Amino acid sequence: MPDPSPRSDSRDSAELAQFGYAQSLERRTGRFASFAVAFAFVSIATGIFTTYGAVLNSSGPVGIWTWPIAVVGQLAVAFVLGALASRIPVTGYHYQWMSRLANPILGWIIGWISFTFLAIVVVAVDYTIASTILPVLLDYESTATIAWVMTAAVLVIQALLVAFSTPWAERVNNSLVTLELVGMALLTVLLLVVAAVRGDMDFSNLFSKGAVPAEGFWSFGDWTSAGPWMLGFLLGAFTIVGFESAANLAEETHDPERVVPRAMCNAVLASGVLGFVFLIAVTLAAGDPVALAESGTPIADVINTTLGSVVATLLLLMVVLAIFACGLVIMITGVRLTWAMSRDERFPGWQQWSQISPRFHTPFKATLLYLALAQLILAIFAHSETALFTLFSAATLLPAVMYASTVVLYLVKRTSLPVNGKFDLGKWEIPILVVAVVWLAFELALFRDAAFKQAWAYVLVMVAIGAAYLGYLLIRRGRAGLTMPAMASIDAELRE
Repeated sequence: MPDPSPRSDSRDSAELAQFGYAQSLERRTGRFASFAVAFAFVSIATGIFTTYGAVLNSSGPVGIWTWPIAVVGQLAVAFVLGALASRIPVTGYHYQWMSRLANPILGWIIGWISFTFLAIVVVAVDYTIASTILPVLLDYESTATIAWVMTAAVLVIQALLVAFSTPWAERVNNSLVTLELVGMALLTVLLLVVAAVRGDMDFSNLFSKGAVPAEGFWSFGDWTSAGPWMLGFLLGAFTIVGFESAANLAEETHDPERVVPRAMCNAVLASGVLGFVFLIAVTLAAGDPVALAESGTPIADVINTTLGSVVATLLLLMVVLAIFACGLVIMITGVRLTWAMSRDERFPGWQQWSQISPRFHTPFKATLLYLALAQLILAIFAHSETALFTLFSAATLLPAVMYASTVVLYLVKRTSLPVNGKFDLGKWEIPILVVAVVWLAFELALFRDAAFKQAWAYVLVMVAIGAAYLGYLLIRRGRAGLTMPAMASIDAELRE
């Protein structure tokens, strides 16, 4: 465990001061809590439950074999981001990295894109509870209004935890992550054992295309569409994201240069291994994959058929709690990013959102802003299923854009980055970078599919809004007015 002694906190505060900031948040986050933040954002229970049915329809059961490839790609990305997080252990993650290693204007743009992602994904994730899972769990017919009200309530509960107590928010998240880890492992073992004993395992499902036509299945597609097998990668691309959220609590973490990068990589590795074994277990016990693809809750149906209604109910309850933890961590991350950009006086209304509550020791006002924005997005999109699909699509697209830009930044700056001895890629740097670049280029190619047209439109609208505010900042302050605090110190370090 990292040493949470006053001496350790003093050392962390002194290292933070090198980046031009005074310690204003409490350092309470340890190793497991940092891992839990990264793992909760990834949330394999949430991602697999939400997207497994879509993969059955787009790629068939054989689409699950894209998962390990996505895991390897995202793990390479996690190593690269971990190397940056270790060298710049400051709240604001992509925004800070890009601002300090490229320039503040590009940093502001990537910060705005990150904020846009976090603002929409919390709504998309929480809405899943109200629209998809609770109606099945509680056996009632959902309406758009009911889903809206319940999602709004979930957002309020999460905001209360984030606003009033970071320690309690972490305790809740730690408990729910532990439950998800244990629950998913037990569920996987039960599925494999019971299906084997009953003789219900169908190994042909692992290589079945389901109802997807065999002709053209392995095609890369054309300029406006991706081939069926390529669309299977969306399962991993949607699920294995957000692991770098641990870096957004860097100023609240003990020894963040060492703890945060390992938390990120371990979260991806744990999610990848456990998620893939679970996918294999579900697919083996799936029965008729064509019929299963027609279900709105295929995972729950397989559990119900194989293990019974009681276990299926427990699964749904676990998924609800996992999604709640995922939304909670997304809100924590979004609030920290808002606060970090406001602290540098480059977020609309920064005078209010840069404040830390002296009573609760949290970015209280930034939390209220984030909650209000999330409720606004929910109100706009709650009555349109198409719009909610757009939210999910954008929530998959935006991380790929963020990761690609940050990895390219690392690629450009890698020879001048100092070695800190706490998390360095060493001789593996080039192979890891090759894997990360190839994977991200392939992932971005997926989003040329026409299904993401509205998601691209949403992204462009949000970028236009951000560009307008950036223009205002440049006109009012000039380029020099966007310089990062203590920029000279890190520039000097990079020149050594």
